[in-house]
This record gives sequence, structure tokens and C-alpha cells, in this order.
Amino acid sequence: MLLTVAHFDFPYQAQIARSQLEAEGIDAWVADEFTIGMQWLYSNALGGVRLQVDAQQLQRAQDILALDRSQDVEEQEGSEPLICPCCGSSNTRYQPVGRRLAFLVFLGLDFPLFPVRNAVHCSDCGSTSRFDD
Repeated sequence: MLLTVAHFDFPYQAQIARSQLEAEGIDAWVADEFTIGMQWLYSNALGGVRLQVDAQQLQRAQDILALDRSQDVEEQEGSEPLICPCCGSSNTRYQPVGRRLAFLVFLGLDFPLFPVRNAVHCSDCGSTSRFDD
């Protein structure tokens, strides 16, 4: 019996987590990957892309996915922190902007006209600044 160990907004996020579990010897499957890939606006309605594992491996999979390995990646690849343009703080994170508006326009016109863009959200001053990659 398969149980859902995690939910993701996008298929690539679930595939990364699946690869992480399989590297640790846990067989994992991605559910609703193609549905969300074709109609990403359905992600919230379907509960996102689901990562599933065997019931006997559930706790071990949760423990593996809970590990924060970002420090290992930063040490190996290097990283420059995102700086808030308003206050200069490095306590920032990426945040998608425009998903809700694109979804509402899709409901009305059956076609998403507004693109989703990335932004930097500062946890210190609360500002959100858009940028283009």
C-alpha cells in the first residue's frame, strides 16, 4: 500500500525529493505529475503533486525529507545571499508572485494571461521586490 509522504506545487520538486529518497534506498512514486504538468493551475485543487512510498518506509522517508541539506549544497557550489533592496538584509527568500491572479483570470477566460514571476521577500522589513531572471 502506498502512502503520501509529501505534497509539492510543481513536478520537478517531487522528482528531486523522489531522487533523494531513492538515493537512500527507498522506492518512491510521483502521483498527479502529468496532470499538474499540463494544468499547473489545478495544483492547489488536487493537493499538489504527491510523493508516495510504501507504508513500511513512511517514517524513514519523512525523516530523510526533513533533513536540511542546503548547507552542504552551499559549501559545494557556493552561494551569494539575496539582499533586500529596501533594508539591505540578507534574511530573504524566493517567493512566486502572480499565481493567484493568473488562476482567477484562468477561471474567467480559460486562459492564463498573467505570468507568474519570482520575487524576493524580506523577513526583516516585510517587503517583496520583483525581479526578472
